[in-house]
Amino acid sequence: MSDIQDHPLRYQLANELHARPFPALTVPCHAAFLAIKQPKDAANRDRALDRAHLLNLLDRFGAQHPKPGATHYFGDLGRHKIKWESHTEFVTYTIFSQGVAARPFDPAAFDVFPEDWLQEVPGVRITSALIRVELWEGDETLVKDKMADWFVPESLACSHVLDRSAVMATDFRIDSAGHLRFALFARPEIGARRVGRIVQRMTEIEMYKTMSMLGLPRSQTLSGRMGEIDADLSELVRSLNSPGHNPEDTLHGLLGISAELENMLTEGTFRFSATGAYEAIVHQRIEVLREERFGGRQTFREFMMRRFDPAMRTVKATERRLNDMTMRATRAGELLRTQVDVSRSAQNQALLESMDRRADLQLQLQRTVEGLSVVAISYYALNLVAYMAYPVASALDLSKGMMTAILTPLVVLGVWLGLHRIRRAME
Repeated sequence: MSDIQDHPLRYQLANELHARPFPALTVPCHAAFLAIKQPKDAANRDRALDRAHLLNLLDRFGAQHPKPGATHYFGDLGRHKIKWESHTEFVTYTIFSQGVAARPFDPAAFDVFPEDWLQEVPGVRITSALIRVELWEGDETLVKDKMADWFVPESLACSHVLDRSAVMATDFRIDSAGHLRFALFARPEIGARRVGRIVQRMTEIEMYKTMSMLGLPRSQTLSGRMGEIDADLSELVRSLNSPGHNPEDTLHGLLGISAELENMLTEGTFRFSATGAYEAIVHQRIEVLREERFGGRQTFREFMMRRFDPAMRTVKATERRLNDMTMRATRAGELLRTQVDVSRSAQNQALLESMDRRADLQLQLQRTVEGLSVVAISYYALNLVAYMAYPVASALDLSKGMMTAILTPLVVLGVWLGLHRIRRAME
């Protein structure tokens, strides 16, 4: 087996499955989460700026640099640990620290990100969160009291997770400091890596939930214009059956609608596709947590079903409507082309019939001219023949008039036969 040759990507593909390990977190602890996104065309951003910004932060703490081209990094940041990930459209920073502040969700916990460093981020904040992890001895009343103090009751989502080893909670609301709040109450027997997995899932749920919601404003913007286009398209389709409508005007209007729809579809395709992918990740991350109801409160799954899923259905409905309208415009164009083709066929048929009539008239005129030509040619031919026959007429004792009378039918017949033969040869 020592001589077998490996595929060039074998180790890279195998290592990719282990490239983003979960952090190992000791309870109690807290985390500050930050996600940065370019406002426009984030998928094609300059990723070198993301790396430079990360290195700027690492250098402030004398931390080790990631490998060139790396899309993820986990390491020590002084007394803290940092997890950095570069995704298709955004970059995330999560800094983990031991212990919890006396004041729950103290905004000072976010000061681990230097103020001047935050002002230089290559993009804008798409979301940020403070995560508080406390030890839970099993007293549900104490946890309920803390949830009531920390979160908005009507938005609160909480549940037992991972076989009742912990309780996680949030209200998905932005507090006065500009951050979301997540709380995790972990039992003493829970392992450090399991705590890290739960915290990682919580940040992923928030991140992908926010990213998928980007499709909603796009859908709402498109819906208004699509309503106007739909009315114009329906009017154009109805006009196809109207008597006396101008196909050129209809085609011009239809081309304008089709071009606008194609442009809207092109601009929205990436966002719609990304929304669907992010939505699937949100539900998958919730699924793996194996939720159970806590204290009669709604679970994360129920929160998403009531607040998140309707928004996703709106995005999907907008995408389907846009595709349907594009197909309608295409079918209307095909119908118009068919109508124009039928009209042209009728015009061509009328033209052919007109040409046939003109050909018949030309043939009749030709025959008329041919008859006149026989007379004209016969007249001149008769004079020539008569001159040649006058000596014969004197020998036969015939007058010139009698000789001309005898020759006339013969000459006319000869000319007619000659012309007839020529015409047949040409045909």
